[in-house]
Amino acid sequence: QLQLVESGGGLVQPGGSLRLSCAASGFTLASRAIGWFRQAPGQEREGVSCIKSTDGSILYADSVKGRFTLSRDNAKNTVYLQMNSLRPEDTAVYYCAVRVGAMCFDSVDSWGQGTQVTVSS
Repeated sequence: QLQLVESGGGLVQPGGSLRLSCAASGFTLASRAIGWFRQAPGQEREGVSCIKSTDGSILYADSVKGRFTLSRDNAKNTVYLQMNSLRPEDTAVYYCAVRVGAMCFDSVDSWGQGTQVTVSS
């Protein structure tokens, strides 16, 4: 059974850092594209970052480029999102999501439960 479990969210001051983790089970990371979405109150869910399983290339939303870094540890079957220089507008619930295939434009197969990130002084 496919399962994603996120951790690492919390409250941080502007300019601070957090690292989110997504532990996957029921499939191997090397076989699927996987990444992160976020949803702020009153807003639609948006893609943040995704890694393709074919060549390991990573996509980022323009709003997080240069500040967020996605990485994958195949041995631990875990994906990470390192978030630096956090801004209040990064406040959202962050979701890990695995695609049905190898590409980031494939539809989402499963979602994690979400982890809250709050950036505030």
